[in-house]
Amino acid sequence: MCTDPITRVYIYLSPTHRYASVVNKALHQIRQFTEIGTSFIFITCSSYNIFTNQYRNTGNSTAMVSNSNQKSVGAELAAVLPANDKAWYKKPNLIYLNFCLFSLFMLSSGNGYDGSMLNGLLALPRWYSFMGSPTGAWLGFVAGASNLGSIVCFPVVAWASNKYGRKPTIFVGYFFLALGAGIQTGAINPAMFVMARIIVGVASAFFGGCVPLLMTETAYPTHRGILTSLYMCGWYVGSFVAAWTTFGTRNYDSSWSWRIPSILQMLIPALVLPGLIMMPESPRYLISTERTEEARAFLVKYHGEGDVTSALAAFEFAEISGSIQMEREFQKTTSYRQMLATPANRKRTFITVFLGVFDQWAGQNVAGYYLPPVLTSIGITTVTKQTLINGFLQIWNLLCALTGAFNVDRVGRRFLFLFATAGMLVSYILITALSATFANGGSSTIGTAVVPFLFLMYGFFSLAFTPLVVAYPVEIWPYQLRSRGLATMWISTATAVFFNIFVNPIALGSIQWRYYLLFVFILAGGGLVIYFMFPETRGHSLEEMARIFGDEDSVPTEEDIAEKMAANGTSEHIDHVNVTAGKTA
Repeated sequence: MCTDPITRVYIYLSPTHRYASVVNKALHQIRQFTEIGTSFIFITCSSYNIFTNQYRNTGNSTAMVSNSNQKSVGAELAAVLPANDKAWYKKPNLIYLNFCLFSLFMLSSGNGYDGSMLNGLLALPRWYSFMGSPTGAWLGFVAGASNLGSIVCFPVVAWASNKYGRKPTIFVGYFFLALGAGIQTGAINPAMFVMARIIVGVASAFFGGCVPLLMTETAYPTHRGILTSLYMCGWYVGSFVAAWTTFGTRNYDSSWSWRIPSILQMLIPALVLPGLIMMPESPRYLISTERTEEARAFLVKYHGEGDVTSALAAFEFAEISGSIQMEREFQKTTSYRQMLATPANRKRTFITVFLGVFDQWAGQNVAGYYLPPVLTSIGITTVTKQTLINGFLQIWNLLCALTGAFNVDRVGRRFLFLFATAGMLVSYILITALSATFANGGSSTIGTAVVPFLFLMYGFFSLAFTPLVVAYPVEIWPYQLRSRGLATMWISTATAVFFNIFVNPIALGSIQWRYYLLFVFILAGGGLVIYFMFPETRGHSLEEMARIFGDEDSVPTEEDIAEKMAANGTSEHIDHVNVTAGKTA
């Protein structure tokens, strides 16, 4: 029995738990601790008021759980969020953490810069001449070189992030980015340029395979969905910078028209490097490597705002450590074979691979890596018009992606996926019809009318698939397989991209607008798969996500959490949880 008079204990009851055994244990512990005059903390939902009413002599505070918090993290975790809390921008430690996370999301700009820069370079006569006027399969290989580098390195990144930590693995990406950008800028022949793109792809693997893990595992619970969804929005920040850089250098009468955009690949990653240096390591990684005190210190400092008796920090520590321990016991190995070992993991793997492939085969990349040829096919042929449209397209994409990211908790992941897929399908049907009409002798007005629908199609894509293509896979996988799950998604994506950009120029050159019909069928089929296979993940912590897939054995029960919190100590007395509207952090 504990005799420390400042020790406090949590007994936690889920609103869906069969509570009899837990309540009996709670009442027993109350008697033990009240005998020695210890403060006692008892959290319950309003349906269990009968039990808390018996012990109101120890205090009478009420936790207010906002509806928005419940939507974000669920009733269990929302119950331990601070009551009537201050906004996050009034908390110094949370300002610090969110600054670091904001910096990290900008590291996805590399992929976006690469894709948009290639769009711009295709419209630059100097680069086109330097590369030997690439067409067909050779153009596809040039465009897909960076993805080739990524495919090879993603498994290495997954292993390194679990072995050495999230932060050190990300730093390795900077080395390859600097090397690739330098070689590309100084390239003296096409082979050197392509090799540089392969090296840049290696850098993208280290960023893309590790940054989302660090973001989702460190973010404040109610911010996790939005911040992780923001990661791929940085893609459009990079594409925006690249599009307008190539627009600005389009009239340079030298090779610097393409060398300047090449060296500026380093610009955004260099600007956000201080944020990465300041960023703490993932508490989940720390717990997995037995560095529990460091993990506890992180949760207290950044999630508990320095309060060592924070209810939230204690609950998170108990839930994370319990979940990782149970995963180890349940999953004897963390190899890729484990991803197919259970029905739940097979479903996760299917969703992960499907999302990675569908994200690239939904049709947007026909106009993505090959925007100039597409615009040429509808009568927009000048370099200025093509680069200008590319520039404004990136602004539009960024705005739509941010809209989706900030609404993932409000409307849910499934709604965004289904709404976006339906919108893309309608847009693609109209694009196909207008392109066919123009190709069969239509006026330039009909060709120009394709452009708004290209913007509309991209807008729907950016609304859901840009923020969720990474955020959704990293939250459905348990910790032990999370890095491998993300690597699998990226390998699927990179393989699909490489195939896409290798085949697209051949198909567009051979059958032109008829190629669009293929993506109409892909979009229709993809919508059905999402409807029947994608569960809603809103309202669950990372550790509770396993319940959605039926992995109850790897989720700590309320009793497990209560015991860990009793052992570690917590903060305040809460008699009753009242579900109502309240202020959120």
